[in-house]
Amino acid sequence: MSSVTQAPVTVPGAQGHTDGAGAFVPVQTRDERLRSFDPSDFPAPTGREVNWKHTPLDKLAALLVDEAGPHGVIEVTVDAPDGLVQERLAHGTAPRGEVFQPEDLPSAIAWSQETEAPLLRIPAGAELAEPILVDLKGTGGLAHAHVVIEAQANSHATVVFHHAGSAQHAQNVEIIVRDGAHLTLVTVQRWDDDAVHSASHQARVERDATLRHIVVSFGGGVVRVNPSVELAGAGARGELYGLSYSDAGQHLESQVYLHHKGPETTGDVLYKGALQGEGARSVWIGDVLIGPDAVGTDSYEANRNLVLTDGARAESIPNLEIETGDIRGAGHASATGRFDDEQLFYLQARGIAEDEARRLVVLGFLAEIVQKIGVPALEAELFAAIEEELAQGVAR
Repeated sequence: MSSVTQAPVTVPGAQGHTDGAGAFVPVQTRDERLRSFDPSDFPAPTGREVNWKHTPLDKLAALLVDEAGPHGVIEVTVDAPDGLVQERLAHGTAPRGEVFQPEDLPSAIAWSQETEAPLLRIPAGAELAEPILVDLKGTGGLAHAHVVIEAQANSHATVVFHHAGSAQHAQNVEIIVRDGAHLTLVTVQRWDDDAVHSASHQARVERDATLRHIVVSFGGGVVRVNPSVELAGAGARGELYGLSYSDAGQHLESQVYLHHKGPETTGDVLYKGALQGEGARSVWIGDVLIGPDAVGTDSYEANRNLVLTDGARAESIPNLEIETGDIRGAGHASATGRFDDEQLFYLQARGIAEDEARRLVVLGFLAEIVQKIGVPALEAELFAAIEEELAQGVAR
C-alpha cells in the first residue's frame, strides 16, 4: 500500500505553534503533516522539524533505517479472558489501515516491516470483566511492530501493554473504537536503561464511544510514545492521560494530538511527570484541534511537571486550535516547577521529617494518574515503582 497525504502549508497566523514565521513556513500543525505508508516518502529527519526538534535523533538512528531486524526480539505473551478474538492481518486486510497512516519515518518503516499485524478484537456487545494483558519483553536488537485493536460496537474492555527488557523498538498501535464501545488502553514502559522505544498510537472514536488512553513511562534510555486520537462520531469522548518519571540520562517524550471532528465531543488530556538526576529530561507537546463541524465541544488539556533535582529539565508545549465558535469550552495549561514550599512547611509543621514530606508530595502529585488506570494489580505495581524511584533519588 502506498499513499501520501499532505495538506497545503499555510501561514497559521494567530494559530501559530512553536516556530517563527519568515520566508520559509514550516509545517506546524499535526493535521498538516505528511502521511504515507511508504518509508521512502519521508526524508531523514534533521532535528529541525517541529516533530523532531526535541528528540535525541542520534539515539534513534537504528529506527530510521528501513532494514528488517531479526525475528523474535520481542517475546509476546497475551493473557486474555474468554471472548477476545485474535487474528493476523496482512497488508491490505481490513481493518488494518482503516485508521492508521504513518506520519513519521519510524512508523512508516514499522508499517512496512510488519507483514502480519496482530489483531485484538473485542466482539460487539462483549463486556470483558478482566483486562487483556499483553506482556512484551525485549531480548536485545531491532524490532518493528504494528498492532490493531478493535473494540466493536457497545463492547467494554481494558487492554494493558507492559514493556520490559531491552530492544530498539519501533511500534505502531492502531485503535478503532466503534459506536457505543468503551475501551481503556494502558501502555507501560519499564524498559532496561539501554532500550529505545518509538511508538505511534493512532485512534478513531466513533459515535457515543469512549477511549481512555494512558501512557506510563518509567524505564528506557529514550522512550517516545505519541498518541493521536480522532473523536469522529457525535458524542465521542477521549480521555488521554500520562505519567512519566525521568531519571539521570533518560529522555521520556509524548506528543499528543486530539482532534475533535464530530459534534458534542468531549476531551480530557492530563499528563504529569517527575524528574530527578543530571540530564533527566521529559518532553510533552499537546495539540488539540477543534474542527469546523465539532460544535458543542468541551475540551481541556494540561501538563504538570515536578522537578526534583538540579540538572533535570522538562519541556512542555500546549497548543490549541479552534475552527468553530459554537463550543461549550476549551482550554489548555502547563506548569513546571519544584516542590511547593507551603506543602512542605505544612507537613513538617506537623512533625513529618523533610524526606518523608517530599515523598508524600510526590506520591500525591502522581497518584491522580495511577488511580485512573482501574487495574488494581497494575496500580500497586506503579506505586511501588514510584517508591523505588524516590528511594534511588534519596540515595544519590
